[in-house]
Amino acid sequence: MSKEEFYSELEKLGIQLTDNQKEQLEEFYNILIEENTKINLTRIIEKKDVYLKHFYDSLTIVKAINLKEITTLCDVGTGAGFPGIVLKIVFPNLNITLIDSLKKRVNYLNKTIEQLKLNNIKAIHTRSEDYKGKFDIVVTRAVANLKKLLGYTMHLVKENGYMIAMKANVEEELLDIENYLNKYKCKIDKLIKFNLPKEESIRTLVIIKK
Repeated sequence: MSKEEFYSELEKLGIQLTDNQKEQLEEFYNILIEENTKINLTRIIEKKDVYLKHFYDSLTIVKAINLKEITTLCDVGTGAGFPGIVLKIVFPNLNITLIDSLKKRVNYLNKTIEQLKLNNIKAIHTRSEDYKGKFDIVVTRAVANLKKLLGYTMHLVKENGYMIAMKANVEEELLDIENYLNKYKCKIDKLIKFNLPKEESIRTLVIIKK
């Protein structure tokens, strides 16, 4: 996906980037590639693939929630900063906490936040189950199966808030999940299925309400 195709596809999602946001995303890409030579952050390094499989994919969460109406968001298992840093660049209104269990990645994340001059976003080195907080939205992308995710995330979600799991195909993960939903006092609000542009791979947003 070229940058022009990326901007065009975002407009279909209702997202119009400013010149500054475009520059921040490009700088984020450059930081990611440089730091990836020092620590293992991603196997996806071609620019066209990063723009599609990391940047665009991160922003598909807008299919599930209006992020302009949200204040606090927690990205559990953020890894290289997806979707959290991308969401912060595009939705500067968000107050974001990034959680990752690897100290090296957290150091990279905080360094990246500083270089991009982003405010109201921080990376924390902890296991999500050890962290206390109440967020409007908790988001996860490629972290664990749904049953485990409920244990990792639901204590972080405000009453009437949402956990959004960004997934591929979830049919098997949804089997026998009712007991887990009951245990964590939550319910599946909706599933949003779509295909990534260009490569047509399956994506599913699982929206779980507390």
